[in-house]
Amino acid sequence: MTVTDGGEFLLLGLTADVAPGKNKAFQLNGHDVLVCNVNGEFYAVRNLCSHAEEKLEGGRIRGHCVVCPKHGARFDLKDGRHRTPPAWTGIATYPLRVVDGRIEVQLNPQDPPAPGRVAASGT
Repeated sequence: MTVTDGGEFLLLGLTADVAPGKNKAFQLNGHDVLVCNVNGEFYAVRNLCSHAEEKLEGGRIRGHCVVCPKHGARFDLKDGRHRTPPAWTGIATYPLRVVDGRIEVQLNPQDPPAPGRVAASGT
């Protein structure tokens, strides 16, 4: 979950809408936002794979990654960086907070780290 000081948080949905280990897409003010539930931790990313511009909704959650259902690219939910090919660039993330069972986001997507500066991780 990311929280920044980048604007107003807007209601996106309810935590009950996204079961643990699952994800769900929401539309808000022209943004297609995918919310993922990792054991009760919620993350919001752009619902679009950077490889072939396919929707990520319905992709499996593996650790803190979402797997593109079309070609299998993995993206880190914490910062949006790509973790496996065929994607070579990451996806945007949205600042998110949970308040009394409500999922709220800021509609100022954050770009993922540059690929050359990403440290290896075991997730």
